[in-house]
Amino acid sequence: MNRTKSYEISKKVVYEAFLRVKANKGSAGIDKESIEEFEANLKDNLYKLWNRMSSGSYFPPAVKAVEIPKKGGGTRTLGIPTVEDRIAQRS
Repeated sequence: MNRTKSYEISKKVVYEAFLRVKANKGSAGIDKESIEEFEANLKDNLYKLWNRMSSGSYFPPAVKAVEIPKKGGGTRTLGIPTVEDRIAQRS
């Protein structure tokens, strides 16, 4: 039986998404994992992400909620996704 992945996502696309996320520099999400920490085990982290995305089993984690001030007073909530989820969104 020849079984293929549910979604055609190349590993190259996932790697290029990582490079774009890294270039944007952003802060850590709810898991507190920085881009540098994600990059320390890059090959395994990208493989696991690609595997879950291409098999259809990837589900994004919760986002970190941060209150930011508005010019006219008050605040608004900003959601900060994890590094892994930012990569998945860009793939």
